[in-house]
Amino acid sequence: MEVVTKPNIILIMADDLGYGELSSYGSEKVNTPNLDKLAAQGVKFMDFHANGPVCSPTRAALMTGKYQQRTGVEGVITAANHREVGLSLDEITIAEELKKQGYVTGMYGKWHLGYAEAFNPTYQGFDDFVGFVSGNIDYHSHIDQEGYLDWWNNREIADEPGYTTDLITRYGKQFLKENNPDKTGKPFFLYLSQEAPHYPIQGRNDKFLRKEGSGKFLRKIPKDSVQIIYTEMIESMDEGIGEIMSTLAMEDLDKNTIVIFCSDNGTAGSRGDSGGLRAAKTSVYEGGHRVPAIIRYPGKIKPGSVSDATVMTMDFLPTFLDFANGEPSGEDIDGISIKKHLLNAEDLPERDLFWSFNGRSAMRSGNWKLVELPEETDTIYELYNLEQDLAESNDLSSDNQDKVKEMKQKLADWKTEVRKGVKSVAK
Repeated sequence: MEVVTKPNIILIMADDLGYGELSSYGSEKVNTPNLDKLAAQGVKFMDFHANGPVCSPTRAALMTGKYQQRTGVEGVITAANHREVGLSLDEITIAEELKKQGYVTGMYGKWHLGYAEAFNPTYQGFDDFVGFVSGNIDYHSHIDQEGYLDWWNNREIADEPGYTTDLITRYGKQFLKENNPDKTGKPFFLYLSQEAPHYPIQGRNDKFLRKEGSGKFLRKIPKDSVQIIYTEMIESMDEGIGEIMSTLAMEDLDKNTIVIFCSDNGTAGSRGDSGGLRAAKTSVYEGGHRVPAIIRYPGKIKPGSVSDATVMTMDFLPTFLDFANGEPSGEDIDGISIKKHLLNAEDLPERDLFWSFNGRSAMRSGNWKLVELPEETDTIYELYNLEQDLAESNDLSSDNQDKVKEMKQKLADWKTEVRKGVKSVAK
């Protein structure tokens, strides 16, 4: 059998995990030893950003390597209003790209890019899928917000007992054992899309909150228990990641496997921790989209590194393909490969970056950030220097009108360009 030289890739994405919610990122409330170990063995990013401040848009950008606006997935694909739409099958996904490079692909956990069977991940390049397609489910009963059972085994709804976080771990470990390149002769791409710590607030030993046929909660969580359970949810995810890493080592796969951890957007509300950043999920301020990210590749990435490079979710597709000695086959790819930065600490090329959600937008040019906030009678523009003011507390727009004018025009041009000819799936 041919020796596999292309690296295996494991991408682990948390759901609604804030910038300050890992102990390696300064949390004093949450204990995440396995993710801390991952950071100590690889590189920790301080300026990593989700493409969107909510779930579906970031995942569309991850899958396609381009701004989600180009796919029409600008907003959340909701359980109530979007059950017949999803990411177009015409889009070329990261899984499809890697399959072209000879990879076996598996996904376990949250999809959130289409509820109907027609948009199932197995039609989008994944050889195997077990998980849920909605934004969130009861961690135990696996019922979505509208009362539908949402636990799939490939293209069939097939429920099974278990806490969602633990099931994702179990299937991830099984995938590693069954798809060891020493057995298959092929590298693998494993996408573990966590539900934690997205609501409902449920720990491993809690009772179920929803039953089939009803999207309503059957019981309320006492306020004094919310923070305790929320912390447990993150720590359970960390525990599962530790099991994945142990399985990787037992299968003798850790040396040729790139492991990536990140979050899909900022934390949801006051129960989480934005790490001193302004605002949280849904916002175009930093707390909505600046998130923790860690990448480990033994022998290739310097252990204990810290990167200040500005990186986006959409950069994963071209980066993974670069490691696989391939190139994106899709059009309008906005992401860039960060391979040379990871291996040699090379600077990334200068580029402007953009965010837009629910009518509010932002753009980044170097350390400058412009925030656009439409009001009833006018549009407000704020300008921040993130190098001096990461908390976005000091609006410098009045003293830098030329910079505001320049960035306003760039933002307007970007919005026109990425939406040209695009049919909206979710706003």
